[in-house]
Amino acid sequence: MSREVKLSSADRVLFPKDRVTKGDLFEYYRDVAPALIPHLRDRPFTMKRFREGISGPGFFQKQAPKGMPSWIQTRQYRTFRREGGSRLVDFPLVNSTEALLWMVQMHCIDMNAWYSRVDRPDRPDFVLFDLDPPGDDFSASVEVALLIREGLAELGLEGWPKTSGAGGMHVLVPIARRSGYDDTYEFAELLSRRLEERHPGKLTTEWLKEKRHGVLVDHRQNGWGKTIASAYSVRPKPGAPVSTPLRWEELDGKLDFRRLGMEAARKRLARDGDLFAPVLETRQALGPALRELREATEPARSRRSRG
Repeated sequence: MSREVKLSSADRVLFPKDRVTKGDLFEYYRDVAPALIPHLRDRPFTMKRFREGISGPGFFQKQAPKGMPSWIQTRQYRTFRREGGSRLVDFPLVNSTEALLWMVQMHCIDMNAWYSRVDRPDRPDFVLFDLDPPGDDFSASVEVALLIREGLAELGLEGWPKTSGAGGMHVLVPIARRSGYDDTYEFAELLSRRLEERHPGKLTTEWLKEKRHGVLVDHRQNGWGKTIASAYSVRPKPGAPVSTPLRWEELDGKLDFRRLGMEAARKRLARDGDLFAPVLETRQALGPALRELREATEPARSRRSRG
């Protein structure tokens, strides 16, 4: 069965100010596919499509579209709408370079997949700390990422950082697949609130923008059916920044995420290999750390209730 992906409209400009074309994106993803595909493999995939490039409206598409090649596998899961109700959705699986390139042909700029895999969809592979700074203040994101690293170390855990590609950062904590999404959500919430109390004004768990002070650490992103832009994804932002894995030593206050584009990603992969490979290989036990956070939280709750 032929798996050739024919690119149409290669000269279509997707990033007007940067003159980045659909063909440029296609060639970039072909180049980085060996590193990127392992981070997508066997994860339900949500298509985020930009038919008019980043200057037009993008839209999410969970259901595999009609006409998708039969060699791209799907898995069916029930999804729940915010307004209520549910439906069964056939999610594509991006398990090959050809499947990845087909997504580019369908105007996907960044690649968004679940935190869990199809063999155990209720067991995520990692906890995500999603950092959203005020006004794209990347230096503030870096500072908070380092605070999260310290908080994880106290609990005997290690995280791996990458730029979100949009001014923020992601810290992924790979775990053994013994915990459910309720556990990963609770862990992210409890640790974020602990750090919020220790470092007031630097980070917050407050959802409402008008009440926020500091970088939002969005623990709500840990949940069934949530997706994350994978490592090496080009983000639909001016400059075509890439969600780039980093060494902790690089978070020195001088790093500029805007310089981490497609060419930089290629060079870094050629020089360093996949700095996010440990996220796929590391299996940390979440249970003991979660119990420690729960036990530390209970006395504070009791004091507040007595007060």
